[in-house]
Amino acid sequence: MNEQDIEYLIRSLGIGSTYRGYRYLNYGIKLCLEDEDYLLSVSKLLYPLIARHYRTTSYSVERDIRTIIKVCWERGNKRLLQEIALRPMHERPSCSEFLDILTAHLRQKSASRLVV
Repeated sequence: MNEQDIEYLIRSLGIGSTYRGYRYLNYGIKLCLEDEDYLLSVSKLLYPLIARHYRTTSYSVERDIRTIIKVCWERGNKRLLQEIALRPMHERPSCSEFLDILTAHLRQKSASRLVV
């Protein structure tokens, strides 16, 4: 999976690179694609790793990712999010759910490329 695929998916959801959370989400997805164990411990492992990489705090990483989830849910491509989640979503997803949905979608997309 290359970085352009991650960026394309994030932008398709209506999230622009002007949000700090865009970079955090992009890097977080990349890490989760490399090792899905990060999805089991988002607050304890993933946020601190992203924070170290960008020289910020775990709290800022979580807040900024929550902000872009809100942007996606309220003004972005909510229909696409529900489509890739493979289930109806009646409320805005948490950060870990959002990361899981995007990571699973990209992993499945990558696997289907290998089959073809």
